[in-house]
Amino acid sequence: EVQLQASGGGLVQPGGSLRLSCAPATSDVAVAWFRQFPGKEREGVVCISSNDETIKYRDSVKGRFTISTHNNENTVWLQMNSLDPEDTAVYYCAVRRFGRTSYCSYDSRDYFRWGQGTQVTVSS
Repeated sequence: EVQLQASGGGLVQPGGSLRLSCAPATSDVAVAWFRQFPGKEREGVVCISSNDETIKYRDSVKGRFTISTHNNENTVWLQMNSLDPEDTAVYYCAVRRFGRTSYCSYDSRDYFRWGQGTQVTVSS
């Protein structure tokens, strides 16, 4: 099994942007992004169903983060704009083939295949 890879993290100033990528994310899986703050549980950020019809965002990132897919490249992107220091965390992606192509979840208990994390630091 090919290892799932999350990448694109880095250091950015408040108000800045980063784009994370998750691959390989084939068209038959739902994808979710999570983040983990030091000493805290992972929290779901956003998910997208395998047929791209369902997207769910955590309230705190709505209007700032955008998930999108590039099926030809088996990649899912997370565009993060207007970043705030409170967004500083290790970001992970996870995939799962759910029974319904229109379903996704950003509950970490629903995922068994994870990429390694990528650090996002928002600081001036």
